Amino acid sequence: MTQHSNQEESSSPQTASTSQEFSSFTEEVDVVEDTVEDGKKTRRRGIYLLPNLFTTSALFSGFFAVVASINGDFAAAAIAVFVSMVLDGLDGRVARLTNTQSEFGAQYDSLADMLSFGVAPAIVAFAWILQDIGKIGWIAAFVYVACSALRLARFNVQIGSVDKKWFIGLPSPSAAALVAGCVWVFHNFDANAFGFKVLMTFVVAAAGVLMVSNIRYYSFKDVDVKGPVPFVALLAIVLGFVVISLEPSVMLLTLFSCYVASGPIMALMRKLRRSKKQVG
Repeated sequence: MTQHSNQEESSSPQTASTSQEFSSFTEEVDVVEDTVEDGKKTRRRGIYLLPNLFTTSALFSGFFAVVASINGDFAAAAIAVFVSMVLDGLDGRVARLTNTQSEFGAQYDSLADMLSFGVAPAIVAFAWILQDIGKIGWIAAFVYVACSALRLARFNVQIGSVDKKWFIGLPSPSAAALVAGCVWVFHNFDANAFGFKVLMTFVVAAAGVLMVSNIRYYSFKDVDVKGPVPFVALLAIVLGFVVISLEPSVMLLTLFSCYVASGPIMALMRKLRRSKKQVG
């Protein structure tokens, strides 16, 4: 999630007090130091530290995924992609919590996403199995990388002009999770048959195409995480963590596969409803 300055901020006294407490550590100072250049005094601006630490950590995880795949440790590479997802989700929330959004943070986050969710998953998949298919394999990997770049660019220019309840196209972190989950699961089960290679090629290319499609995906941004929830909801979250811990690779792949499939399924259902209304 990006650290954009147009996010809604709370105006309650408690939130204002919290922001003041964090300001001594995270506030972007107007003047870091006064320096003299060519006989003129200039002022250097700083950057927000705390949210950008999370973005840097996500960037490091994406880079680690690339290095691990080159070294043949594909399970660690897939896990690193999921770690990047967690850190990427935290940087924006930390920025909004501490009132430290900035345009620099938004651009830095987008560049980090390009590596973590664009380049890294494609290289991991290619180093693991796509290279065995030859040209088709690296073409599929490039399609994924190119579509990821286009997806991030479109997301940046659509901020503030689309309904926050929906993503237009598959979000790049979810596409990366699908690819990394397939690598993690299939590698653990030593799936090296030709059929799995063809399946992986299709998954990588399809994930790329879905990112640049006009299919809507639910963003979960309208979920109120600060408000009270029923006890059953909390119990369901706990059970979800327990189920995932039993077989993390399989459960995470299942979870994100369902999310990826939800977009086309809902689009098809909306189209069928419109057809029925026109016929009726």
